[in-house]
Amino acid sequence: MDMLARIFKPSGAEESGAPFLVVGLGNPGREYRETRHNIGFMLVDQLCKELGVTIGKMQAKALFAVGRHDGHRVILAKPQTFMNLSGQSVSGLMRFYKVPIENIIVAHDDLDLPLGTLRIRGAGGSAGQKGVASTIEQLGTQNFARLRLGIDRPPGQMDAAAYVLQNFHAKEKEVLTLVLDRAARACLTFIETGLDAAMNQYNGGLPEDPPTK
Repeated sequence: MDMLARIFKPSGAEESGAPFLVVGLGNPGREYRETRHNIGFMLVDQLCKELGVTIGKMQAKALFAVGRHDGHRVILAKPQTFMNLSGQSVSGLMRFYKVPIENIIVAHDDLDLPLGTLRIRGAGGSAGQKGVASTIEQLGTQNFARLRLGIDRPPGQMDAAAYVLQNFHAKEKEVLTLVLDRAARACLTFIETGLDAAMNQYNGGLPEDPPTK
């Protein structure tokens, strides 16, 4: 009987909970694709690989894909409004898919953290990140999770606005690959077991390599 129930289970019946929304912040356009400011977009691309989906449809001024993980529908989105208006996409997708505020996580670059460092938190201000500020304004609350992805401070007297729009250089890209994998696993843990578990497991820098003998 159990086998028959599995065979004839209706499509979508594997979903057991409310949907999740993972938004990576960045700027649209080929010229911004590999810049530091677009590390949030890069994370969404990594999650698409993990969930076996292809991003490409447009809704709420965002490119998005819908996957499934741990019994939940997962909406992965890259707002196409440019950074300063990202909240329009977050709020639009949240309303359309009826995503609870506690099931939203917004990933973005952070100048105040070294490259390789992740910081997950459940609420707070924008700390000057304009995409986060837009999201707070559009949602009417600061009480949503965000994943801060460190990109380092600009060297010397370089203007921060110019620095974030530069591409990662070759050595940074080696670290970036590890960071995106770790950040994707942090997001999946957020979906599986919640905010506290994701914070406890992934806040901080990349694990050090084990000593060689």
